[in-house]
Amino acid sequence: MAAALGLAAAGRGGRCLLVSTDPAHSLADLFGRPVGDRETAIADGLWAIEIDPDRQADTHVRSVKARMKRLVHPRQFDEIDRQLDLARLAPGTMEAALLERVAEIMTLAGRDYDRVVFDTAPTGHTVRLLSLPDIMAAWTDGLLGHRERSARLGEALRHLGGGRVRGDELSRLETAADHEPGSRDAQLDDLLQARRRKFIGAREQLLDRSRSAFVSVVNPDRLSVLETARAHEVLRRFSIPVSGLVVNRVLPDDAEGAFLAARRRQEARYLEEIDRTFAGIPQARIPLLPDDVHDLDTLRALGRRIAGGDSGPEPSTLR
Repeated sequence: MAAALGLAAAGRGGRCLLVSTDPAHSLADLFGRPVGDRETAIADGLWAIEIDPDRQADTHVRSVKARMKRLVHPRQFDEIDRQLDLARLAPGTMEAALLERVAEIMTLAGRDYDRVVFDTAPTGHTVRLLSLPDIMAAWTDGLLGHRERSARLGEALRHLGGGRVRGDELSRLETAADHEPGSRDAQLDDLLQARRRKFIGAREQLLDRSRSAFVSVVNPDRLSVLETARAHEVLRRFSIPVSGLVVNRVLPDDAEGAFLAARRRQEARYLEEIDRTFAGIPQARIPLLPDDVHDLDTLRALGRRIAGGDSGPEPSTLR
């Protein structure tokens, strides 16, 4: 569905970037060409990226190590390596690293690309990813507040003692001295502020209905409907705009046989439940196709069906 929407956007003459955050990537298989961690042209007007969460977390940890080592005494290097190697295994590290990359890619929308389409991981992963901007912004605000209080204490002690108050040489991040431009403390504050701006920018973009939209894909079966309804409730609490619903794999009207007739009767109940549960959300219904989707013509036809508007000729599988 994401690939179909990406092709539809590119077909309107703009530049579109298609991004997969799901560890089980399928874009390369779908388009029949390698897609890596950097922008790769895969069709006219369409580029793609497959983010590797493990590699992104490793890159993130290496970057943090390098920054920290610029701010402390060399004797602390081994301890930094040990602590951050443990942090790499902690819950949430992969999601945090992934979000940072997603936030960077989001800035490309409107600058290098007319549209960026994200193919996200399963629902639970996606909800955690969308909640991280608030969590990380609050965490960074807490760190900055703590460091501001430490700086005020350091200034008071400096006036009382008649000189600069420093921590020991192994804990320069904890120095109570006021922050001079270019100092290690000033550099650390700059890093925290930049990280805070990045996450808050991502949050604001997600909440802006004029810039971002969330499109859910649901199959007409009980578990899929329940999972999607739970996801929509979480998204509503975070004020994430849900602008569309794709009902996928709907049995075509001309499918024959007693077995398919029974499946269609069951499906009809779930389609009615989808209409009630997600009332007010624009909906596109995609039929169950007789073959796998593995060619650009079918993807483009799917894109037209999802996005609407273009009523040009479609492959026979979608008529």
